[in-house]
Amino acid sequence: MTELRDVGVEVSRFRMRLLAAGVVVVLAFCGLATRLAYLQIVRHDDLLERAENNRTAIVPVVPNRGLILDRNGVVLASNYSAYTLEITPSKVPDLAQTIDELAEVVDIQLRDRRRFKKLVEESRNFESLPIRTRLTDVEVARFAAQRYRFPGVDIKARLFRTYPYGELASHVIGYIGRINQAEKARIDESDDADNYRGTEYIGKLGVEQSYESQLHGLTGVEEIETSAGGRAVRRLASNPATPGNTVVMSIDIKLQKLIEDLYGDRRGAMVALDPKTGEVLAFVSKPTFDPNLFVEGIDAENWQALNESPDKPLLNRALRGTYPPGSTYKPFMALAALETGKRTPQQTILDPGFFVLGNHRFRDDKEGGHGVVDMYKSIVQSCDTYYYILANDMGVDLMHDEISKFGFGALTGIDIFGEVRGVLPSTAWKRRAYKRPEQQKWYAGETISLGIGQGYNNFTMLQLALATGVIANDGVKMKPHLVKEITDVVTHTSQQTLREIKAEISAKPENIQVIKRALVGVNIEGTGATAFRGAPYVAAGKTGTAQVVSIGKNEKYNAATTPERFRDHALYMAFAPADDPKIALAMVVENAGFGGAAAAPIARRVFDYWLLQQYPSEQDLAAVRQGQAQTPIGQPRAVADVPGLPSLSAAALAASAPVAAASRPVAAASAVPVSAASAARRP
Repeated sequence: MTELRDVGVEVSRFRMRLLAAGVVVVLAFCGLATRLAYLQIVRHDDLLERAENNRTAIVPVVPNRGLILDRNGVVLASNYSAYTLEITPSKVPDLAQTIDELAEVVDIQLRDRRRFKKLVEESRNFESLPIRTRLTDVEVARFAAQRYRFPGVDIKARLFRTYPYGELASHVIGYIGRINQAEKARIDESDDADNYRGTEYIGKLGVEQSYESQLHGLTGVEEIETSAGGRAVRRLASNPATPGNTVVMSIDIKLQKLIEDLYGDRRGAMVALDPKTGEVLAFVSKPTFDPNLFVEGIDAENWQALNESPDKPLLNRALRGTYPPGSTYKPFMALAALETGKRTPQQTILDPGFFVLGNHRFRDDKEGGHGVVDMYKSIVQSCDTYYYILANDMGVDLMHDEISKFGFGALTGIDIFGEVRGVLPSTAWKRRAYKRPEQQKWYAGETISLGIGQGYNNFTMLQLALATGVIANDGVKMKPHLVKEITDVVTHTSQQTLREIKAEISAKPENIQVIKRALVGVNIEGTGATAFRGAPYVAAGKTGTAQVVSIGKNEKYNAATTPERFRDHALYMAFAPADDPKIALAMVVENAGFGGAAAAPIARRVFDYWLLQQYPSEQDLAAVRQGQAQTPIGQPRAVADVPGLPSLSAAALAASAPVAAASRPVAAASAVPVSAASAARRP
């Protein structure tokens, strides 16, 4: 039996379905229209900016780092541009395999791999890191031809810092290195964060670190049009970077080289300054190191050699090395005695060759003693017994109060970081320094050795040089500084470092003259006379010999049988000319013995250079290095006639010329990649 269909019902159902479909279509079109209106009107500005960012990238332009010059314009730190082969780890699927394949195209040594591994550990994964620096043109061309094989690997042009004189003055010039995580965090929290966009290097030591804000410059920006793959197509706009300023140091690099040559392989430190201005003329720490090793990250072998060397070449001995001053302390003790009324210049003692306190005998350096000794003779002949008695009469706290006026045991305020205070002892200091009550107690016997610059006394050569300058400058203490002026590279205007009076000690002029007369006597008839024999100027000075290890009551010091590291330090402080000082210095030659034999001869050559423009003969240089010459030997040379000294050579002048920005594309590598995803945003 055939079922009859209800046509009316079917038509009604069809119409309902058609209506529902129509409603859905209309709603869909309404949704599309609404969405289109929302995107075109409400989100217009936001989407326009996104589209623009997909097409362009804002790239920071790292400024050229400022130059560092010596007082005569010799370039001590400059920049040059070179190609680097760089890898972005996040874009490389197999880093080890990629490096192995790259090594077939470009020479990659084991040290390059180690340095790169260290950089990867210290950096963020999306950063571009150098695997090889200073590529040759041949290497650039070879890689460019096979670049398609290495996604995430590119060649970039970068500026490199260079120190043309290597180890010379490395502690004071310092060096730059890659920014580590701690420095990055500190920069991000500072007001200068925007200025370090794109910057990978920062000053790590010396003037490079202390004058970072002047040397760094101002970062610029470039607006780059990019392809869909993130590669640079063309530069749309730019705001150029402003190079860092030129920092002119007060040191004379020729004088610095002379002193370092005179030290030879010996360890020690010297600070020479102008007592009237506070300008540091030489700042020597031996041994030194090559700062160029640190610029791109030092390799493990070199780091181990420097870090584990018993000579501690990374220690800035002039700034951070502390030493007992030995007999160079005696002139300051004598002046303190005059000021406090504990002694007069004419007052004498009878020196039997020792001083007894309780059951302990403090021996003089001269067996049998110096006989009748007044203040002049106590300094000229360096009589220990005189100062044993004086220390006992003054007491530790009075000594502390008087000696501290010269700057001992306090920061000098010099314009580089890392200075240490040293130790100028007092009863209060000992209570702070020790924990146990029995250690905190001050014993009378501890006072005696302080008078000859031993005991707890420990100071830097910078402090001793500053104190020497105070006497040379008739009681006026100038703040020491290493930078003479800063030149703006844009305006070419120079800002001189202010000559700042740090303090004026309240010493009577006649008392200072007593000390000066005795210091002159040291170099005429005393312990420094041999070194200054025949000098056409009058120099004032004081030799010193500082004990490194204690000697038993019944023992006698013998340098020949004492291990080299345990021998006495040789010290010397001096200024010249005595009547109108133009240079003052303090120095130590570690484990070299008597100051008059090992230290004073170096000071004599320094004064000859600075006052007479004379340079020692080759024979004399060699003899002083070995500690075998006191009075100069051979014919001194005019400084201008000495070959090989740092100078304003054509190479140095070329190094000081402006360097092209290193952010330009490298033609041989098609183009420098610019990733829109990682590009810096507008400031």
